[in-house]
Amino acid sequence: MSTQTRGRVKVEQSARRVRVVFGGRVIADSRRPLLVWEVPYYPTYYLPREDVEDVLVPTGAARPSPSRGEGRLSTVKVGDREAVEAATEYPDSPIGELRDHVRLDFAAMDAWFEEDEEIFVHPRDPYTRVDVLSSSRHIRVEIDGVTVAESSQPRLLFETGLPTRYYLPKTDVRLELLEPSDTITRCPYKGEAEYWSVRIGDELYTDVAWYYRMPLPESQKVAGLVAFYDEKVDVFLDGVKQERPKTKFA
Repeated sequence: MSTQTRGRVKVEQSARRVRVVFGGRVIADSRRPLLVWEVPYYPTYYLPREDVEDVLVPTGAARPSPSRGEGRLSTVKVGDREAVEAATEYPDSPIGELRDHVRLDFAAMDAWFEEDEEIFVHPRDPYTRVDVLSSSRHIRVEIDGVTVAESSQPRLLFETGLPTRYYLPKTDVRLELLEPSDTITRCPYKGEAEYWSVRIGDELYTDVAWYYRMPLPESQKVAGLVAFYDEKVDVFLDGVKQERPKTKFA
């Protein structure tokens, strides 16, 4: 894989076959996609124009980017299905690698596949790693001075760029304090998370705990275990109170 950086945009050739499904058919199938970091947190796929089916209808609209140039917008149309302005091309981009490529809006498509495995939320970053390790360290979680979980058999999830997350057996959590939430989030590395809020007295602490009912393969070891946002609760590790991390989840 080769990597080029132009300003704040990093471009890397991917070795993975990528297919995109919309309207019941494969509209793109590429063995030479580009991974483009438009933001530092995760990449986006740009596919060679010739690997995309003739389903793009130019709208005449444009969306400028300080780094990528003028993006010309097209609607993706298959039969009666439309994804309005879901395709962007940069034919005159100052980043030469992006010319003759198409950026399809990830969320607007029906499904994406890397090789034969479906991916979710956004492309996986090849530089992000997830490790789940069993531990005998003592974890205690407090909210407003009340212990809501305590365990000596946690599983520690280490994910590149994020604080260590402590996943605890439900038997070590005070479930009577938890109230189900309607919130659901999705992660390309872990899967779909369901949330709980915690009620202490008259105070409701919204969406401070979550679990994965059916995590993706690399995170199977946290299935059914409960984690708390360290940014929103007090965590004691082997008796030592931890500083709350400063992240986008704070």
